[in-house]
Amino acid sequence: MKRPAWNGAPPRDGEEAKARIIDAAMRCIDRHGPGKTSLSDVAAELGVIRQTVYRYFPSTEELFIAVGFAALNTFLERLVAHLAGRRDPADVVVEAMAYAIEHVPKDPYLGLFLDLGRPEAFSRGATSVRAFDACRLAFARTDVDWDELGFSGDELTELLEFLLRVLLSFANDPLPGRDGADLRAFLHRWVTPAILAPTPAP
Repeated sequence: MKRPAWNGAPPRDGEEAKARIIDAAMRCIDRHGPGKTSLSDVAAELGVIRQTVYRYFPSTEELFIAVGFAALNTFLERLVAHLAGRRDPADVVVEAMAYAIEHVPKDPYLGLFLDLGRPEAFSRGATSVRAFDACRLAFARTDVDWDELGFSGDELTELLEFLLRVLLSFANDPLPGRDGADLRAFLHRWVTPAILAPTPAP
């Protein structure tokens, strides 16, 4: 017997439909793994046809980017908690990067595009305005006074762009054996000067 559409509980509006599609995609990823999850799996999970999913997410890539963003806030909550009590800006930046380098590829949602061989999709999502805004809010919640250090407005955006691009480089081409203390020493050696350098005069 055919299941009713949306398993008998149609969404109230488009936003609810998108949220339920993202939740269904996460369940499918948990069940099948990111490399084996398709729009057909997501549609079946919801009791709809693929065209219904396409109406809200025209491609698998767009759906997976949405899944990544849905997971981003949860990841940033964990990151902010991990950084609690650190007040040295260089220490905060290095630990934030090391934590992300070590955990993002292992996250079933944030590491999705890397597993699927779509690093360019991951890069577009990670360096988007939406990602910058989320990271800016997370950095503002650390125990560092970024404004006092001169990192406000465009300066903070540039710092975040620099950090995200370094993270993408590590995520797309990891260096075997560089983790733990060695990874942090490497980042301190090359990233700390960028944090402590004075902002050049216009």
